[in-house]
Amino acid sequence: AVGNWFRDICMWKNPVTTILVHILYLILIWYPELILPTIFLYMFLIGIWHFRFRPRHPPHMDTRISHADVVHPDELDEEFDTFPTSKSSDVVRMRYDRLRSVAERLQTVVGDMATQGERFQALLSWRDPRATAIFVLFCLLAAIVLYVTPFQVIAVLFGIYVLRHPRFRHRLPSVPLNFFRRLPARSDSML
Repeated sequence: AVGNWFRDICMWKNPVTTILVHILYLILIWYPELILPTIFLYMFLIGIWHFRFRPRHPPHMDTRISHADVVHPDELDEEFDTFPTSKSSDVVRMRYDRLRSVAERLQTVVGDMATQGERFQALLSWRDPRATAIFVLFCLLAAIVLYVTPFQVIAVLFGIYVLRHPRFRHRLPSVPLNFFRRLPARSDSML
């Protein structure tokens, strides 16, 4: 819910709300001691606002939330199967194949995460000398700029950049993301 709200703010779906968020962001940057009290005040106000819409009846089990109403009969049969199984080998093979397909998808996701970690490691390992030199030079310049510039100025510039109007956005990947995706991973070295 918060992610959808923030995306709507960044896309300027409601300009009045977006401008209010900009103003609130600037106030919190210039007066950082107000951050925690403001968070608790907003949680209080949200709780009071939602009091009007509170449920009037006790909660009940909703089978549609967990998709229990559309469960496949074989999946339900698997839950009540004995150990060791009392089903035929074809049924067990089908269950095993279904489990294997889930494991394959999981392994693909973990492999993608490992690839991102290898790319992050490649930033400083000099596997791609040009990319590492660019990153090291960027780190030096960023350290100098962050040392000289007050934090509040950096935070204001970052916030205004993130919350910029969609007219000033483009659909192409950002330069840092493009740079990161081009870094070598060990999967690039495999035959």
